[in-house]
Amino acid sequence: GTEPVEPLILPPFALAPYRPSAGPDDQIVIHQAYTLQYSEPHEQAAWVLYRITAEQLQASVNRTDDFRADEAVATGSASLEDYRGSGYDRGHMAPAAAMAWSVEIMSESFLLSNISPQDPDFNRGIWRDLEAMVRGWAVLHGEVFVITGPVLSEQLPSIGPNEVSVPESYYKVVVDLRPPEIEGIGFILPNGSANQSVDRYAVTIDSVEAVTGFDFFPVVVDSVEEEIESYISGEHWALEYGRCLP
Repeated sequence: GTEPVEPLILPPFALAPYRPSAGPDDQIVIHQAYTLQYSEPHEQAAWVLYRITAEQLQASVNRTDDFRADEAVATGSASLEDYRGSGYDRGHMAPAAAMAWSVEIMSESFLLSNISPQDPDFNRGIWRDLEAMVRGWAVLHGEVFVITGPVLSEQLPSIGPNEVSVPESYYKVVVDLRPPEIEGIGFILPNGSANQSVDRYAVTIDSVEAVTGFDFFPVVVDSVEEEIESYISGEHWALEYGRCLP
């Protein structure tokens, strides 16, 4: 007989083992296809966690472009007014192109809790390129988990009546947890017209943790965590320069 097809909609708890450590006061918001930690002072997510599978990428629905406030954020999310006339793009953290397997899921990606003010050249350039690379890895390896977000700090400029912080840089952490090779890679990219190829911004997950202060995989076994966070296999991620970072 044929193998049963795994349901595409993730139960909310399915991502729980992979989410970063969070304090008791942190606002965790669980949606169907992604989970986030909302930072009220910055009016955006500090991190967004989602999964991409090769199976999901076989489906494709049109963009819904229905940007809107996220009613699930207890303290109230950013609003459309914050971005209007700001000169910044409404940049996705969990990308719409990875959420194209159902209209409902696609629409969910346009909640403003999943959005951050991005330089237009950045959002439409290297950020989009990196998102495409991640989808390619999901096809190559069957499934990847991604944690992404802005690098938040005090004294950032802001836009709109809700004072949405404008980050200076963004990070992305990608892990392939399917045996036999468990591998991880990180990226830190400046929120501007980054002018080098994507792989030049590759760093270890340890480096991203140092910049953000998050422990990304607190429940992963220490020995495995240490291996995937301190080393990058250029071959596994098909990086152009093919070197392994220490």
